[in-house]
Amino acid sequence: MKNYTWHEKHENSLSFGDRLSDNVANGMGSWRFIIIQTVFVIIWMGLNITGLVFHWDVYPFILLNLIFSTQAAYAAPIIMMSQNRQSKRDRIQAQEDYQTNIDAKKEIEALQIRLNEIEIQKLDKIIEMLDAMKLNNIKSV
Repeated sequence: MKNYTWHEKHENSLSFGDRLSDNVANGMGSWRFIIIQTVFVIIWMGLNITGLVFHWDVYPFILLNLIFSTQAAYAAPIIMMSQNRQSKRDRIQAQEDYQTNIDAKKEIEALQIRLNEIEIQKLDKIIEMLDAMKLNNIKSV
């Protein structure tokens, strides 16, 4: 039986929607998305200003604004879902780290107690040896 880490457990618990919103948030929060969108806007405006074929969205580009408004209306809640999951993931990680620290502290304390016991046993042995040496010196005198 495999022992899963908290991260693997979390990844396995994600639904299709969770994965989708994370991917959308990652994509929209990238330079690649900004560059592609900027190129799209420049081409859109350029084609509508020059009007080589026809003007489907004349200045002030109402259709383009509508597209961006719709994109923002959907993007904001999707990104919030992803951020909420990230917060939950951070809380779980913090709790796991805290538990690991508590377990490590208990283990270190147990080791310290055992080392103290060994030290006491050594000191008792040394005292016994010194007492035996004293007895031997007293008997030999």
